[in-house]
Amino acid sequence: MLKWLDVIKFANNGNPVPDRRVEKTNEEWKALLTDEQFRITRLKGTERAFSSDLCSYFEPGRYACICCGTELFDADTKFESGTGWPSFTQPIKENAVAYHKDGSFGMVRIEALCNTCDAHLGHVFQDGPMPSRLRYCMNAVSLKKFDVRERKIDFGGGCFWCTEALFQRIKGVIKVENGFSGGTLVNPTYREVCSGGTGHAEIVEITYNPDEISFEDLLQIHLGTHNPTTVNQLDADRGSQYRSIIFYRTEDEKQTAMKIIDEVQKSYPDRVVTQLEMFEHFYKADDYHQNYYNNNPDEGYCRAFIDPKLGKFMEQYKDKLKQE
Repeated sequence: MLKWLDVIKFANNGNPVPDRRVEKTNEEWKALLTDEQFRITRLKGTERAFSSDLCSYFEPGRYACICCGTELFDADTKFESGTGWPSFTQPIKENAVAYHKDGSFGMVRIEALCNTCDAHLGHVFQDGPMPSRLRYCMNAVSLKKFDVRERKIDFGGGCFWCTEALFQRIKGVIKVENGFSGGTLVNPTYREVCSGGTGHAEIVEITYNPDEISFEDLLQIHLGTHNPTTVNQLDADRGSQYRSIIFYRTEDEKQTAMKIIDEVQKSYPDRVVTQLEMFEHFYKADDYHQNYYNNNPDEGYCRAFIDPKLGKFMEQYKDKLKQE
């Protein structure tokens, strides 16, 4: 996660290398853009505040550069800043946006540009919401929104090595990443989370295709593959970091999760203690923790705990598994 210090370092010392570069003459850009798009993106203009409906649009999707089509922001990071311009807390990738010092109008600000084609996007400020405190204040004219079928769901149910290994095998699941959420510390380390003092839970963030697997099915599988009635203890793992938890992004997701928890409760004599929290931020764990079981199948923990759990899982959910 980028913070203000990172933005300043980029502005002072040079920006990250982009995945590609697109360079055109002004005449070539004029032929591709409207007059207003050209004024904003190539001449560093600013659109009138509250002039775009994009400010209050929060549906899932991605936002790309109007000039070159580079993906810049995910709707997950968009928030209502009240400023009259679309605002985001993070770029979609660290190297998607470039930063330059802007001394115009008697102020010193950090200008945000598309790192691919140098299109002027807006400015970055340090008055955004926690945990990054960043506000990418963007001109709506410089962006184009497009829908994506991919969705994300985040939850914890014990050691993320186990949970990751299970959901990697579900059809419709595009990607599983291990990390932390639900605590107070920004960018916690694995050691800090394991101490139990950060408030974070070990979780997985699943990117999935809702045309192949539903939000409801993923929650049913989640609650069916660990014991949701134990507090801060799942199998051999003990501590608040191993609690059963579901992070929802919308009110509809919250209501759906509550309904499924009520349904699952009928199968247990003890009370289901799975927590429900509004998603705020996912902190990705170090690379060592990613794809752990597939990279370390003969490691002791994998053989003792993940192997038997995975075998039971694949038998129980054989109709949901990817085709090998």
